[in-house]
Amino acid sequence: MSETTNVDNPEHPNDDHSKASALESIEHYCWPQTGAQRQVAGVAPTLHYRDTQMDIHRVVVGDLDNNVFVVRCRSTGESVLIDAANEHELLLDLCRKLNVRSVLETHGHADHIGAVTELRDAGYDVGVTSADAHMLPSYDQILENESVIEVGRLRLHSTITPGHTDGSICFKVEGSPVIFTGDTLFPGGPGLTRDGFMRREGKEPPSEFATGDFATIIRSIDELMFSRHPSDTIVLPGHGNDTTLGRESPHLQEWIDRGW
Repeated sequence: MSETTNVDNPEHPNDDHSKASALESIEHYCWPQTGAQRQVAGVAPTLHYRDTQMDIHRVVVGDLDNNVFVVRCRSTGESVLIDAANEHELLLDLCRKLNVRSVLETHGHADHIGAVTELRDAGYDVGVTSADAHMLPSYDQILENESVIEVGRLRLHSTITPGHTDGSICFKVEGSPVIFTGDTLFPGGPGLTRDGFMRREGKEPPSEFATGDFATIIRSIDELMFSRHPSDTIVLPGHGNDTTLGRESPHLQEWIDRGW
């Protein structure tokens, strides 16, 4: 049984009827479901989201429960994988089944790149921003800010959102209310930064937080997400459950006040 996303967008009251109709047809499988419910729905075990132009599949891998997403164009069958995090055999199987052509890395932290070498060895190109490229064992493409990545007929718009790392990047799908935020934005706040970790834990952060700045990540979230996209935009983060920009934006000042 799928759940149809409730469309409520007070920030954009003049959106036309065709857009509303398209949003109302969304099938969103991220909410808790039993195996029996998924069988009744007739969906693949990994199917997470579907609309008229794309399917999104999700698997959760590794010790830190990383989300790995595969975005598939329904018109052409071509796909891209977001974050080759871990468990490379599982990811390679998913790539073969879903016709993945390439891999996009949201940032270079170790828990998001654990399967990069194996996927590259299998022939999949890996893209990462120039600022985070040194964190990967290898890569093929440099991802640019404000560029368009074509996946079949889909168009993913990239935005570099520094803060968690210098080169963190997000991907907004044109024509669908979906943004992949990596570790920049989660349900309940921003991803950790070096200074945010020190405030929260009261000690020096681990080595992976050699960079990262709280004021910068707050600015990225506020100016590059909350201010740019409608409140009903679905956030697919690097860990944990989905949320929406509308659920998170009222809490911005709370995050600023706590400092992480």
